[in-house]
Amino acid sequence: MKVILQNLTKTFPPRGKKGAAPVTAVDNFTYEIPDGKLIGLLGPSGCGKSTTLSLICGLQKPTSGKIFFGEDDVTELPPENRGVGMVFQNYALYPHLTVLENIIFPLENLRGKEKMTKAEMTAKAKEIAALVQIDSLLDRKPSELSGGQQQRVAIARALVKVPRVLLLDEPLSNLDARLRLQTREEIRRIQRETGITTVFVTHDQDEAMSISDQIVVMKAGVIQQIGEPQEVYNNPANLFVAKFLGTPPINVFHGNVSGGKLYIGDAAVMQTKGVDDREVFIGIRPEGFIPTSEGALICAQKHMEVMGRDISIISTHPSCTAPTIRTIISAETDVNTLAETVRYALKPGKVFLFDRETEVRIPCNFV
Repeated sequence: MKVILQNLTKTFPPRGKKGAAPVTAVDNFTYEIPDGKLIGLLGPSGCGKSTTLSLICGLQKPTSGKIFFGEDDVTELPPENRGVGMVFQNYALYPHLTVLENIIFPLENLRGKEKMTKAEMTAKAKEIAALVQIDSLLDRKPSELSGGQQQRVAIARALVKVPRVLLLDEPLSNLDARLRLQTREEIRRIQRETGITTVFVTHDQDEAMSISDQIVVMKAGVIQQIGEPQEVYNNPANLFVAKFLGTPPINVFHGNVSGGKLYIGDAAVMQTKGVDDREVFIGIRPEGFIPTSEGALICAQKHMEVMGRDISIISTHPSCTAPTIRTIISAETDVNTLAETVRYALKPGKVFLFDRETEVRIPCNFV
């Protein structure tokens, strides 16, 4: 089921002192979510991603714009008639019911030709429980389950009615790091097996990039970029997207282009083609640095962190916008840990230029 969001806007009335401006949580959001795909809505807290999810499921009504499920206009349709399954951050399980009873609960509210017998509901619930691999836990109460198991129950409850669209609102934020990894792999597996169009809201870019077919990066209610995760990482549309994606984050420098050369401070670090002389922001991914005695970029080396297969070199440079520069190199690289400085050459595919005023990406070719 494709989902079409057409010029979707949600504005909340002002709070506090008189004369305050209304708050626009979602601003002219237009996007077609492809049928059967898993889409990650990604952005910092307050960017409007959860509000967008609430608009899709009907918990919020848009100030303007339209929502279509396939060819059906569902903008004014109540949540219970939209055919959506919703999984919340806090799981929202009924503590007095068993796992089986929690999964069955949505089926008990079916009416008319969709109404099921007790035996049919039990069989359907057990089928979904097997899909999410909790069929051995059906007699337990939520308090007897781990966080990951509770999350699977919540997903099973959302899937049992075979929704047209599955919506996940920060479903992994209450889990520890290892369990988050395991559960996001399970969510991806379940989505692929069911083929249900899924929207996954998160502020964690690792989560979004690892399981999404496409990501939608948002800031202040406005879409910044849409695309496949690796494509967005490799070709950020602006400085915000470049800084938001990547762990460790991208290193940003004040620089300038002059006479076909890119300068950081007084050092000409690369040659450029097709860029007029101007001041720029230079974004360099942590993996874009090559330690070499002939490197043009000279940084003050502070310390190193050995991370198994990789080494992280922490250094500083007066043109960097952050207090430190973090570079990632292979652990097999021979590095002088006692040196006061480290020299770098740069990988062209890992360097991006952004306009100093608009912060929009500047197309360029490096030599």
